[in-house]
Amino acid sequence: MSKTVKDYVTEANAVVPKLTPEEAAQRMQSDDVLVVDVRDADEVRQTGKLKGALNVSRGMLEFRADPESSYHDPAFRKDRTILLHCAAGGRSAMSGKVLKDMGYSDVYNIGGFSELASCGIEVEKS
Repeated sequence: MSKTVKDYVTEANAVVPKLTPEEAAQRMQSDDVLVVDVRDADEVRQTGKLKGALNVSRGMLEFRADPESSYHDPAFRKDRTILLHCAAGGRSAMSGKVLKDMGYSDVYNIGGFSELASCGIEVEKS
């Protein structure tokens, strides 16, 4: 039986904890937290991004997170907390599951950009 996007998101939500915007804002105060925006570049250009967040589109996440990849971004370290968000929370949930599968342990889905920005988390425009 084939899977749907809903199936993948449900599986991801079962293993990736979800934080409220308030919990996310509190965790973002730590110096050892990486906030990753997995939206596509066009989405980020239209709305801006959370201040200090690293934009890595969902399609490049595995390459940026894998130390063996020529595309690796050293901001990805398995000893730090990673907070993921997208537009609504689905892509960030699936991204969190992928990172957990890759050996990252302290990974959280913080939901959608608009919800986070509306709770007072600072946004920077590009």
